[in-house]
Amino acid sequence: MKVKVAIIGSGNIGTDLMKKLLRSEQLDLTAMIGIDSHSEGLKMAQENGIQTIDNGIEGFLEKPELAEILFDATSAKAHIDHAKRLKEIGKKVIDLTPAAIGPFVVPPVNLGSHLQESNVNMITCGGQATIPIVHAVQQVVEVEYAEIVATISSKSAGPGTRANIDEFTVTTSKGIEEIGGAKKGKAIIILNPAEPPILMRDTVYCLVKGKLDEALITKSIIEMVKKVQEYVPGYQMRTDPIFEDNKVTVFLEVEGSGDYLPPYAGNLDIMTASALKVGEEFAKNILTQKAFH
Repeated sequence: MKVKVAIIGSGNIGTDLMKKLLRSEQLDLTAMIGIDSHSEGLKMAQENGIQTIDNGIEGFLEKPELAEILFDATSAKAHIDHAKRLKEIGKKVIDLTPAAIGPFVVPPVNLGSHLQESNVNMITCGGQATIPIVHAVQQVVEVEYAEIVATISSKSAGPGTRANIDEFTVTTSKGIEEIGGAKKGKAIIILNPAEPPILMRDTVYCLVKGKLDEALITKSIIEMVKKVQEYVPGYQMRTDPIFEDNKVTVFLEVEGSGDYLPPYAGNLDIMTASALKVGEEFAKNILTQKAFH
C-alpha cells in the first residue's frame, strides 16, 4: 500500500524531490503542479507518466482526490495561500519554503511528535544540517548560545533561495532555539562563488553552561550524525568535534546524492531528502490509522 502524494512547484527543488519520490516504497507520486507549462520539471514529470497541472493550486483543487499529502516547493509567499486552501479540504502539507506556518520538523529530533499535524515546516537547509548537532550537544549539557554558519555554492542558490535569505536567518535561528534547545540561536548564510563549486559546509558553534564532558558530547554527536545519514547519505563531520573552554565546534559537509541537482548542491538535497523522510513517516502513520478503522 502506498499513499498518494503531489508536488507543488516544478523548479529545482520540486524536480529533485520528484526523482526521490519515484523511488519511494511508501509514497505514490501522482501529480506535479506548476505554473509554467514549459518548465523542465513538468516535462520530466510527463516523461515519467505523472499527471501534470500547469495552472497551479487551482488545477489541483479541481481534482483533490489525486493526493493525500502535498509537498510545497514554491515560495514562502505562495505557501501562505496554499496552506489555507489545502487545510480547508483536509490535506496534509509538507512545506519546503521558509513560510513557517506549521511546526518546525527535523526528522531525527522531533518528527515523532508531529505526525498528526496538517502542515509541517522543513525550516531551511542550514536548519536541517545543523539543528540535529545543537540538539545532540543539548542532550548532554545546557547550550547557552548556538551559532551556525552555512556556506553554500552560489551556483546552488537559485532565485528562491536568494529571495528568502532574510527568512533563512530568522527561521533557522528560531529552529536552533525551538528544536535544537539553545537558549539563543543565530544563523549566518554565505554564498561562495568559488569555481569549481564547493560542497555545502556548515559550522556549528555551541557555548555551553557547565562542565564539558568531551566523551559524552562526542558520542551524542556521532549518534546523531548516523541518524541523519540514514536519509542523507552525503552528510558527515569533517573532523572530530573541537573543544575549548566552554565552546564546542563541529564542522559538517553535505554532499548531494545527485538525483536532479549536481552533488555540490547538498543544501537543496538535504531539504528534499528530509521532506521525503517526513512524507514517508506521515504515510506509515496514515496507513496504520486506516488499518485500525
